[in-house]
Amino acid sequence: MQTENFKLRYNAMDVSSVEAFQKVEGGYANGCKDVYFIRVLGVNEKVLRELGEMDKALTERMECGKGFYYRCNSLPRLAAPDDIDFYTGCYRSWVGKGRQSVSVKATGQNQQLCRALGKSCQKVLGLLEQRKAGMNQSIEKNFMVKVLFWLDQTVPAALREWGLGHSMKAVFLDISKQQEYLFCYLLTLLGIDVLLLQAKQDIPAELEKLSLSLKYAVPNPGHCIVPEYVPGECRRAARQAQGASQRIPQVLAGTPRMVVNTRVPERDRRTKEMLNAQHPLKAERKQGSRAGSQGLPVGIQSQIGSKRELSYEELALLASSVVQIVIHDSRGEAIGGGSGIMVGQKGYILTNNHVACRGKYYSVRVEDDDRVYQTDEMIKYNSVLDLAVIRVDRELQPLPIYKGERKLARGQRVVAIGSPLGLFNSVSDGIISGFRMIEDVEMIQFTAPISNGSSGGAVLNMYGEVIGISTAGFDNGQNINLAVGYGYIQNFVRGFIG
Repeated sequence: MQTENFKLRYNAMDVSSVEAFQKVEGGYANGCKDVYFIRVLGVNEKVLRELGEMDKALTERMECGKGFYYRCNSLPRLAAPDDIDFYTGCYRSWVGKGRQSVSVKATGQNQQLCRALGKSCQKVLGLLEQRKAGMNQSIEKNFMVKVLFWLDQTVPAALREWGLGHSMKAVFLDISKQQEYLFCYLLTLLGIDVLLLQAKQDIPAELEKLSLSLKYAVPNPGHCIVPEYVPGECRRAARQAQGASQRIPQVLAGTPRMVVNTRVPERDRRTKEMLNAQHPLKAERKQGSRAGSQGLPVGIQSQIGSKRELSYEELALLASSVVQIVIHDSRGEAIGGGSGIMVGQKGYILTNNHVACRGKYYSVRVEDDDRVYQTDEMIKYNSVLDLAVIRVDRELQPLPIYKGERKLARGQRVVAIGSPLGLFNSVSDGIISGFRMIEDVEMIQFTAPISNGSSGGAVLNMYGEVIGISTAGFDNGQNINLAVGYGYIQNFVRGFIG
């Protein structure tokens, strides 16, 4: 980019399909770029086929360093106090700089981008003021905090490699709220082509009057479910084509089954430190190898201190501290399910991020309680470790988390509790069969049978302590399942226990 005072030409060229959006390349010259902001109204089989082809083609292109592509079915929710504090600070810094420049995690020290973002935020806020009756500083701050958070969550790679000469595309599903629509418009001001797939409803008339985007109505739309975009699916397809011998594990959320995507996002500055500093299972294996060299046994002793091993019948009673989670979309429809572990008396439930991130709200069932608890509170999440905490308005009986007094070992007996295929609080037994590194995250491999809906369930040792949370399994193997280990869990839920 040759000049700070760039302009964006909104190209009126007919882009009347997903395929056309994929192939169009905005022209760039003299600091100006053609940008496309398109709404496709309705979804049918042709749209889904073109969408799958675009996902694969643009993901492969991005992984070769040629442009940027992102797609999501719902924008992430801002809930974690740390995130709220951070982006509030970004907003205040922007105001303090005369609203000329603003930075987020992904902008780094790119002053040119910070100035472009600051001016773009001014323009979007002007549109919000036109549409929002009773606009005040509190409403402005809340909007800006949410928008800056979304930037880091959705397009950090585009911002890190930012330049109007690059091909950058983003796709969002069913955008109808004013703040979400204006965020999408903000992306176009930064040079990112945006496609809105309006499968259920279009933007309201008052937003249509802004004339920010072009629309195209799909002929003969149907009731089609738009699958989640998972970059790992494209990587798996490439591995299969190359005859790769190892298959990527699948997450176990209700429907559909998806590949675990544990790529480290830039937004979480603490995750890399945790991964580099801990690797609790790796440390245990090193200790185990030294013990083995001295002729010590590898198994777990039947007694640890004053604790005793529990019978399977006693372990099954702990199912009362494992919940079933039903995931609902914005229309209230159930779109999947999972499990959760009580970790704090004041309503805190640990589950997988791939379970919690799919829902607008959740219905939670507790054993021996006829009431269904509904909540939209996702308190904390980490997409790298695939962990999340939600909260319900109920006193809970949390399970104890293993503190690592003795090493875990292959052959150690375990019990898994969850709701596979919606079968509430099923109990299964097995052993630890190995320890695996899945994209920098240490996981426990175990044989206790689990299925879709088990995600977020408890993996217990024979003393009734949580040693892991059921997270993933291999489709093409029998009882080859994975759990995020207790070391990560302990750090993640610190502050919620008790």
